Amino acid sequence: MNFGSAPRRTTARARSRRAVRAAALPVAVVTAALALTACGSGKSGGGGNTNFVASNSDGIDTVPKADRKAVGAIKGTTLDGKPLDVSSLKGKVVVLNVWGSWCSPCRAEAPHLAKVAGATQGKGVQFVGIDTRDTNKDQGVAFEKNYAIPYPSLYDPTGRLLLSGFPKGTLNPQAIPSTIVLDRQGKIAARALQALDEAKLKKMIDPLIAEK
Repeated sequence: MNFGSAPRRTTARARSRRAVRAAALPVAVVTAALALTACGSGKSGGGGNTNFVASNSDGIDTVPKADRKAVGAIKGTTLDGKPLDVSSLKGKVVVLNVWGSWCSPCRAEAPHLAKVAGATQGKGVQFVGIDTRDTNKDQGVAFEKNYAIPYPSLYDPTGRLLLSGFPKGTLNPQAIPSTIVLDRQGKIAARALQALDEAKLKKMIDPLIAEK
């Protein structure tokens, strides 16, 4: 009888369990972060000291021009396989929409996003989606096709861009869907943690189009 083999099998199983837990940790952290909602007056919304105005009536947070901070690195590969770096879009008003094909509110707002993106393209506005927590690119591709989305979306299944792209002390995405608007200098100017219609989208975008 070989009594020495059982402990080795137990050790191997333990190593396997530890490896699975380690691999799952980044996704769990992102999932927990995105489970947060925009509650209260908003001073805790961006982390750290944020000088923004929370509009409780319409759920849109804005930042005075003098207090805005630059967005972090948001770059990667789009759902159609092309490289995209948001920093290359400076000079335009950039609308970042965080979505997932599995998300019902995302489906509800998609037609409004598509319509406003088309209407504002000639005014120096660029929409960019961030498709998160879709385990397969095909799910995101089908979503964009179904809703005739005219702008690119970065594929970010683990939420890496959501954690690295928004520095502490800025308005950051804390729910799905979230929409964050950057001014022409690439600084975070407005945020909504909810599905948006055309009126609310224009309320976020129009003041930034008019800025000099």
